Amino acid sequence: MKLHANEGKIQVLTRRSTSPSKILAHLIALSLFLTILPIYYPYIRHILEKTTSCSNDHVRVQTTATLSHHHPIYRSHLLPTKENDHKVALAMPVPPRGQEVVLRRSGGNKSCDLYSGEWVEKPDGSYYTNETCWAIQEHQNCMKFGRPDRGFLKWKWKPNDCELPVFDPVEFLEMVRGKSLAFVGDSVARNHMQSLLCLLSRVAYPNDVSNSSDLNFKQYEYPEYNFTISIFWSPYLVNTERTDRYDITQPFKLYLDEFDESWTSQIENFNYVIISAGQWFFRPTMFYSNRRVIGCLYCPESTIRHRSSTFSYRRAWRTAFRAINSLKNFQGIVFLRSFVPSHFEGGPWDKGGDCVRTKPFKRNESAIADYVLEMYKTQLQEYKFGEREGRKKGVKITFMDMTHIMHLRPDGHPSRYGHLPSQNVTMANDCVHWCLPGPIDAWNDFLMELMTREEVHR
Repeated sequence: MKLHANEGKIQVLTRRSTSPSKILAHLIALSLFLTILPIYYPYIRHILEKTTSCSNDHVRVQTTATLSHHHPIYRSHLLPTKENDHKVALAMPVPPRGQEVVLRRSGGNKSCDLYSGEWVEKPDGSYYTNETCWAIQEHQNCMKFGRPDRGFLKWKWKPNDCELPVFDPVEFLEMVRGKSLAFVGDSVARNHMQSLLCLLSRVAYPNDVSNSSDLNFKQYEYPEYNFTISIFWSPYLVNTERTDRYDITQPFKLYLDEFDESWTSQIENFNYVIISAGQWFFRPTMFYSNRRVIGCLYCPESTIRHRSSTFSYRRAWRTAFRAINSLKNFQGIVFLRSFVPSHFEGGPWDKGGDCVRTKPFKRNESAIADYVLEMYKTQLQEYKFGEREGRKKGVKITFMDMTHIMHLRPDGHPSRYGHLPSQNVTMANDCVHWCLPGPIDAWNDFLMELMTREEVHR
């Protein structure tokens, strides 16, 4: 019946004009309309449903896979095939239409402890592949460089007393419409940002609007949502100098009481800031306060007091929080992502240590190393102090506790699959960064839930 109605419209148009070119133009326009409508209909339906299905207590969330299969930029031809399965991660299959999985967010139910739980099997696998996401760096592209197992992709975090909703890119982009988000930290912070970009790539691609080609200082814009994601490289969080400009292995000078203005001068207008730091604090460093040497870590000088990693870690976080709390116009939310351990076994990183496990630890199977606990406790203590001071000034700082959760994932690192096995460069096994796709994708499940909770209570 609809076809006949459309034909009727064409006949009316024909009577009004005898020009063949006008008839042809109308036919082309009608054909384009009938072609485009089925493509965009699921997305339009989702937006319309969302406006009527939200309540004060719950937000209806469809799975990522349900929507993105119908989205115009979904590229089904890039999903794994038998021919290229050796180098492509498994993608989560798309549920049949009418069988959408619906999760309900907590709506701000802070009584549920997200961090007490365990990793449980998720047969569906990951939500993107290493060939459908453009943001994966070579040293995290484990599938491309020959990682043989896929089991590490098939786990999800399950809190004891509730469900952690799966990250939904459409819901996320609607939530951050007109806003901005910044990552501050080291290469693991960049790893986290790239995971977020990959998850969002199922529905939207950003424009690179960076002022630099440096991957450590990038900005991506989603123009349809007026939303930006930025990264600010600051592995020590404080003002830092190299003792040797061209040799990164030489000790760094840490001015533990001075702000790193590469990020502290930039974040005031951001709505969300995810800040983290960790592994760089185990490198050789010289410690300064008031521009005077107060100690060092792994330095050859016997006349300088040798101190621990937690000494500089504590003071760096204290200065970082002082910087955040000194911002006069900051109205955003800061998420401190806690220290995440590496998983070298069989030796240190530079003496053959590796991470070859293929599944998570059970909740009580492995104890956290003493040095990890010390770093975690130090960070938590400084967070509590900084959060309390921030509250007095109206600054919101919240704790994203990933330490124990990621301690249980020794299977998620690149190991020797983060670079070409045949390349003529000797590289240590990487048990610090995370494969993409991989366990780090769950960080965005946590991030979205925490953002939802904080927005409800603001």
